[in-house]
Amino acid sequence: MAAIPPLIKLLRTCRIPFLVLHREYIYRYSVLFLTFLFYMSYHLSRKPISIVKGELHRNCSVNQSYNLHFGSQPGSVLLHQLPVIDGVSLVRSDNDTWCDWAPFDQPNYQNLFGALDYAFLFTYAISMFFSGYIGERMPLRYFLGFGMIMCGICTSMFGMGYFFGIHNMSFYVVAQILNGAFQTTGWPGVVSAVGKWFGKGRRGLIMGIWNSHTSFGNILGSVIASKYVQTAWGWSFVVPGIIIGSMGILCLLALVEEPADVGCQHPVHDMPAPTRYEPIPTHDEEERIGKTVINDGQSGKLSQKTPIIAVDDVNDNVTATEHSRPIGVITAFCIPGVIEFSLALFFAKLVSYTFLFWLPLYIKASSSLSVTESGLMSTLFDIGGILGGISAGLFSDITGQRASTCGIMLVFGAIMMYLYNAFGAVSHTLSIILLLVTGAFVNGPYALITTAVSADLGTHSVLQGNAKAISTVTAIIDGTGSIGAAFGPLLTGLIAPQGKGWNNVFYMLIASNIASLALLSRLIFKEVRLSLFLRRSSQGS
Repeated sequence: MAAIPPLIKLLRTCRIPFLVLHREYIYRYSVLFLTFLFYMSYHLSRKPISIVKGELHRNCSVNQSYNLHFGSQPGSVLLHQLPVIDGVSLVRSDNDTWCDWAPFDQPNYQNLFGALDYAFLFTYAISMFFSGYIGERMPLRYFLGFGMIMCGICTSMFGMGYFFGIHNMSFYVVAQILNGAFQTTGWPGVVSAVGKWFGKGRRGLIMGIWNSHTSFGNILGSVIASKYVQTAWGWSFVVPGIIIGSMGILCLLALVEEPADVGCQHPVHDMPAPTRYEPIPTHDEEERIGKTVINDGQSGKLSQKTPIIAVDDVNDNVTATEHSRPIGVITAFCIPGVIEFSLALFFAKLVSYTFLFWLPLYIKASSSLSVTESGLMSTLFDIGGILGGISAGLFSDITGQRASTCGIMLVFGAIMMYLYNAFGAVSHTLSIILLLVTGAFVNGPYALITTAVSADLGTHSVLQGNAKAISTVTAIIDGTGSIGAAFGPLLTGLIAPQGKGWNNVFYMLIASNIASLALLSRLIFKEVRLSLFLRRSSQGS
C-alpha cells in the first residue's frame, strides 16, 4: 500500500459530505482525469520539434520582409544566427541559407532533422523496456512525477540553445537523448494507474476517449510552438517544458495509485476475470468452447459479441502478495497475443510518429503556407485522431474484436494516405477533409493497441490477477512500437531529400500499414472464425 498523496490527505480532513458520499466515484474519475492531463503534457512536450524544423532551415531569399526585419513577421527582431563579417551585420540576398540556424543551414539539413528524431525515438524505444520493469518496482506517483519534472528540464534544455546561441549539433542530440529516456516514464505509468481503477467491461470506449490525450497534447503543443516559432523559437520548447514540469508536481501531490490506498474496492461489475486468447474453434472443440465462453456473466451462453478474448475463472487462492508481485519480461512475452500486437504496433507507430514529426514540414513544402500556418494546419490530423481513437474503442467494445477493428482501420488508413498525398495540395478545403479522415484511420489502430489491447493482455490468466503486470506488458508492446517510431522519422529524413522524396515517404507509410495488417492476420482470422461459429451456434439454439 502506497502513502496517501498530500493533497488527498488535505481533502480528507475537510470531510466534505459530497466527497465522502461519492468518494469511490470521485477517486476513480479523478485518476482518469489526472492521467489524461499527465500524458497530454508528455505529448505536448514532444511536438515542438516538428514545428520548429521549418524555422531552423528556411529559404531566406524568398521573403524580403525576413531580410529587412530579420524575422518572418514584419518588424520583428530575432536573436538568430546573424551573418557578421568584421563586426558588420550583412543581409545577403545571394545566399538563401544565411538566416538558418546552424548547424541546420547545411544541404543535408533533412538528414540532421532525421538524426534528432532518431536520437529521441531510439532512446525512447530502448528505455521503454526498462521503464516498465522499473515502474513496477517503485511507487507509481514518484515514478510519474519525477519523470515529468525531468522531461520538463530536458525539453527546456533544447530551447535554451536558442537563448545561448548554441550551434553545436551534439548539444541538441544530447537534449533529445535525455528527453527520450525520461519520456518513457509516461506511458507505462499512466496505463498502469488507469488499469488499477478500471476493469475490462468498458475498457475499449473508456480508453478510446482517454487516449485522446495524445491528440490533445499534439494540438496544444502545435499551437504553443506556432505562437513563438517565428519570433523566438526557444520559447516553443521552454513553455511546454514548464507545463510538463508543473504536471509532475501535481502528480506528486494528488495521484492515488491504488484503490486500496484510500479504502476503495475494485468495482465487481467493471472487473471481470483475467483474459486469454482462445484457439480457433473447430467442430470437435465446439462443446468445450460452449462451456468456457462467458458473456454478460452467463456461463455457456454464446452471442455475437463474444470476443476472441474469452474469460477464465480466477484462482481465489492467489494471495494479495502474488497479485502484486512484478513479472519478468520473458513471462510477459509468452502471453498469447503480445508478440503479434507488439510487431503490428511497430509499423502502426512508425506511421503515426512520421506524421507527428514531419507533417508540418511536409505541409510547408507542398503548399504556400508559412511555418506558423503549416503547424496549425497539422493539428487537423490530430483532431481526426481523437475521433478515430474513440471510434476504434467503441467499435471494438461492441464487437469484442480488437484485431479485426485494427485491421479494418489499417486498410482504410492506407487508402487515405494515398489520397492525401495525391490530392491534398489541390485545395485547402480538400486538404482539411483528407487530413481529418486520414488522422482518424491512422490513429485508430495505434490508440487501440496501446490502450485497450495492452490492458487486456496485462490481465491474462497466467498473471493470476497481478495488477502490476500491466506496466510490463504495456512497456513491451509500446517499446516495440517505439522502435518502429524511431525508424519512421529517420527513414523520412533520408528519403525526403531524394527525387520524388515525399511520394516515396508515403509509399513507405502505406507499406507499413499493409505489414501491420499482415501481422494481425492470424488473430483477425481467429476472430472471424469464432464469430461465424457463434452465429451458427445461436441459430442452432
